[in-house]
Amino acid sequence: MAFTGNEAEEFPLETASEWTRNYRTANPGAKIAHFFGRNIIQRILDQRDCVGIRVYYALDNGEKQLIMVGVDAKENDLYEGIIAERSYGCPPYCGQSNPLNS
Repeated sequence: MAFTGNEAEEFPLETASEWTRNYRTANPGAKIAHFFGRNIIQRILDQRDCVGIRVYYALDNGEKQLIMVGVDAKENDLYEGIIAERSYGCPPYCGQSNPLNS
């Protein structure tokens, strides 16, 4: 399979709310989300041959992290390019309560 940049789809809020609630229930007190700023995401997407982003799960001294890297149409990570890390975790950076975080 080759990636085209059209992978994934929009997701209904009701299902997203249910799935995130399931996670919060199964993992009380754990990080529930990570925030990456627009600029680093855009820099990844602007790399030559990039058709999307892959997100890796990671641990930094036992704390959950996400690592983002660009991906080309052949499903290869653009690991010699820009790699994003050090997202802002939720909690504490969660914003107002909404169906996805409370």
